[in-house]
This record gives sequence, structure tokens and C-alpha cells, in this order.
Amino acid sequence: MLGLRTLIRSAITSVPDVIHQQTRNTFILKRRNPIPLHKKGGRPSKMRGRHFVYDLVEDTNVRRQPDIKVILSQFVDGVGNKGDILNLRPIQAYRDYLMPGLAVYASPENLEKYKADDDKPKTEDTYSSPYVHRTIGCLSRTVLQITMNKFEPWVLEPWHITASFRKSGFVVPEYAIEMPPTQIKGPDLSLQDKEFYITVTINKKEKVNVRCRIYHWASGVDRLPWEESHWKKPKEPLFPEQAAELEKIPLPQ
Repeated sequence: MLGLRTLIRSAITSVPDVIHQQTRNTFILKRRNPIPLHKKGGRPSKMRGRHFVYDLVEDTNVRRQPDIKVILSQFVDGVGNKGDILNLRPIQAYRDYLMPGLAVYASPENLEKYKADDDKPKTEDTYSSPYVHRTIGCLSRTVLQITMNKFEPWVLEPWHITASFRKSGFVVPEYAIEMPPTQIKGPDLSLQDKEFYITVTINKKEKVNVRCRIYHWASGVDRLPWEESHWKKPKEPLFPEQAAELEKIPLPQ
């Protein structure tokens, strides 16, 4: 008997613990055979097996839930500013916004709260567009190569900068470009290994400094040698007053 008890005890303890996760499932059912009524004061009829047969009307787990509204509690890059209202699928709203604390439910109380915040002066973390923060990051890591003629005289103007941006995949209008305080003329081969920055204004509000370098172009034997991965190497500033700001602008990796 002792050996049997020991065997049973060891078999029980060797079974790993099973974790049962509670789930919420709602099924709407309809009784296939209705229960007959009984007279008032009389004894209810005994239920038969057929009375326990049900037909499935709806499984609420597969029902499409309506979108819910949330209010951003802070700026979210590529999404919106604080106080913006979003219509999202329930899973996306809960997983990507409510759980991380980036948004709150658009309840009447929260709507009144963020509506009152709209009347306050805008803070510095309020951007003119959801994509401004990302655009600033892309432009600040760009080394803009401005190709100029090696022999013909020229004066650097905003339209040269716009054309160079277009080659790099950015659309920057001339009115959004702030040139250096000193005029840059050429051809001048002393500009070849030096850099400066221009300032770009986004949506007439946010400003970002962009690192620029001039490359003197010529064809044939007059062509200057191409420096491999030149955008990763620091260069001497063209204007000493811009040196401190150029050190703050990150070089691309």
C-alpha cells in the first residue's frame, strides 16, 4: 500500500502546472423547441432532452466592432499633435495608443479637458504637421552637394539650392531657404573642401539647418577626382561663425 501511495504521489507531482487563462466569450443562442407553458399555480412541465437543443444565432467574438475615438495626449511622429482626435480600430487603439499612454478615450470629460487646452498658448512641442519632426530629422542628416561649374563665373543663389535638393529627393521652394550672410562666388577651388549651412523653414514655422558642400564640376580631363563617402567625413567650415552650429549637425553614418 505504501508503495502504491508513493507511486501516485510522484505521478501527481510530476505533472506540470497548467495555467488556465480566463476568456470572455458571448454566444447568442435560441432554443430550438420551446418549453410548453403551464397553468397558473400548477406544476411546471418536466423539461425533456429536446428542450436543451439550441441553435447558434450569433458569435459576438467574430462581430466587427465599431471604430473608437481617442485623443492624443502628446505629439506622435507621423500621427498628430496633442489634442488631435483619431478614429481607430479597437485593437490598434488599445495596443498602440492607450496602453503606451499616448492617447486617452474620447470621453466627454476628456473632450472638455483637451478643448480647454486648445485655448492655451501653444507649446514648443506642437508642430505644424505630424511629419515635421521626421522631416527635420531627414534634412538635418543630409549633406547637400551643390554642383557648380568649374570654369564659368557664378553666384550661389536659392534656386541652386532648390535644384540640389531636388536631386537628393526633397522638394524645397526658394522662399523657404535662408542663405548664409556672406555671398558665395565662384569658381573658387578653395571652396571644394569647405562646408557651410543654410536654413530651411518648414510650413513657415519650424527651422532646420542643412549642411552644404560645393562641388566644382567639369568634364573630361578637367574633372576633379571623386572622394569616396565624402559625406561621412568632416570638413573645414567656410565661415568661422558657423563652426559651432556645424558641429551640432550630425553627419550621416
